[in-house]
Amino acid sequence: MRHRLSRLRLRQKPAHSRLLQRNLVTSLFLYESIRTTKKRAEVIRPIVDRLITTAKTKEPMSAIRSLNQVLTHKNASRKAMEVFKDRYKARTSGFTRMVPLGSRRGDGAELVTLMLMDAEVVAAPEAKAKKSVTSAKKTTSAKSTTKTKSVKKVSAESTDSPASSDSSES
Repeated sequence: MRHRLSRLRLRQKPAHSRLLQRNLVTSLFLYESIRTTKKRAEVIRPIVDRLITTAKTKEPMSAIRSLNQVLTHKNASRKAMEVFKDRYKARTSGFTRMVPLGSRRGDGAELVTLMLMDAEVVAAPEAKAKKSVTSAKKTTSAKSTTKTKSVKKVSAESTDSPASSDSSES
């Protein structure tokens, strides 16, 4: 019988699982949105809630110590103390949202986007990608016009050179 065995666990070895959880939580705090599998998102959700609640309720020094036990980047704990503490002042729980994305192509794992509630959408990476694509198109079009000009010059020179050689022979 499987009574009371419904813990949120990952299938890796315990040390690897713990580090994976810490890295996922740190990435979520830094970027406010991560794409991962559904199981991993379910596992780190309570950890995120606990850390934000700790940042809100405890005194700053003890809260920072508690956050640094889990988070692996100093800016993540700083963001929790400065940004998330104020943002979630009125909210008691439910700091994250899971948006399903479908299944992964390779192994069929269910993917989700785990994001913090009331997060500001950052569209800068997409804008940079679009900008680089358009600049790449401009570069290729500039290269193609350069090639056509050089081809025209070569063809003009090749037509001139046989005529000049004919005139020199006569």
